[in-house]
Amino acid sequence: MISRRELFSAPVLLVPQGAAGRPNIALVITEYRHNAHADVIGTRLLGGYDYQGRRQQPRVKVVSMFTDQIPPRGDMSRPMAQKYGVPIFDTVRESLTLKGSALAVDGVVVVGEHGRYPYNEKGQHLYPRYELLSQVVDVFRSSGRSVPVFCDKHLSTDWKKARQMVDWSKELNFPFLAGSSVPISWRRPELEIAFGAPVKYAVAAAYGGDEAYGYHAMEALQAMVERRRGGETGVASVQAYNGPEVWRWTDANPWTAPLLAAAVSRSTTRKEGDIRVNARRPTVFELRYKDGLRAAVYMLDGHIADFNFAAAVDGQREPASTQFFLQGGRPFGHFSTLVHYIEELILNKRAPYPVERTLLVTGALAACMESVWRGNTLIETPYLNVTYNAPKESLYNRGPVPPDKEDI
Repeated sequence: MISRRELFSAPVLLVPQGAAGRPNIALVITEYRHNAHADVIGTRLLGGYDYQGRRQQPRVKVVSMFTDQIPPRGDMSRPMAQKYGVPIFDTVRESLTLKGSALAVDGVVVVGEHGRYPYNEKGQHLYPRYELLSQVVDVFRSSGRSVPVFCDKHLSTDWKKARQMVDWSKELNFPFLAGSSVPISWRRPELEIAFGAPVKYAVAAAYGGDEAYGYHAMEALQAMVERRRGGETGVASVQAYNGPEVWRWTDANPWTAPLLAAAVSRSTTRKEGDIRVNARRPTVFELRYKDGLRAAVYMLDGHIADFNFAAAVDGQREPASTQFFLQGGRPFGHFSTLVHYIEELILNKRAPYPVERTLLVTGALAACMESVWRGNTLIETPYLNVTYNAPKESLYNRGPVPPDKEDI
């Protein structure tokens, strides 16, 4: 009898590939408009992009599209579909089967970011990433095979749903990649924590909303500290602090001040003056890892407007620090690196970096939002026992930043 794992391994493509042997992919998106994630990711997959100083034509072929919503103004899905000859289907199933009876694509890209979706009482934006992937998985099950899947940003606002999404990938044996463009963007100065380094403390300093941008900051931090001695062990507890409590907590934890200063020193947007005055509504997320590592993610809207990192490494006198540089306007070149690795996922049928990174950050962020909602209480997280080994190779962008221009 064929095992379920063997049934879903699908080592050979079972459908005709696109032009020039490119794998066929389906785009499953919430909303496609100018500068939305469906634009900065999907438009690159359709028409190409600049990467590492060269023009890169798509190595995959978009053959179908599903859009959960159509914005009242500025929809790009219909014009782009017409331009590239891509049919838009009414359901996720139709987009994956091309209205046939079984899976008819070689990869799926889920971009569940942007659109008119509600917030819950904790301030989490309820994008339907879990629901969209559930429909993808239904097609895999009924077809008896699966293909690589990318899911943009964090997996869900709910830990159990996020855990289920990764469990599906293990059960049905599909390569699964998730996350954002920040960890693989440019680093200024170039920095990689040495593999196996004894990291004791780490800080990320960022800006923006606690959930949407807190995810970016926490994922950037995780991409650095996961390389520490012993590999990733998981997060034991989290606690959030807001407003003046941020600075009281900072003063009570003397390891934070030098690392926060080192991280903020890398910012190219920081304002003159006192950080404690400039940061209008500061938040800090404290993370205590199971192996003893302590980390903090500072959200400093009003003082900085970029993403920065610092860590204390045993044996080094000065903190290791860098900025995760993002291009602030079109063509938003940091997304080219993300699209490059999406293509690598589909072409090689292997995730270039572990989805467990995204799973752990998804769970830690959800617990931090729970802490805020419960009045900044300590949240024990024994369930965040996510262990994995980081990739040994450095995957961030070392190429030139593309010149500002309108075209992606």
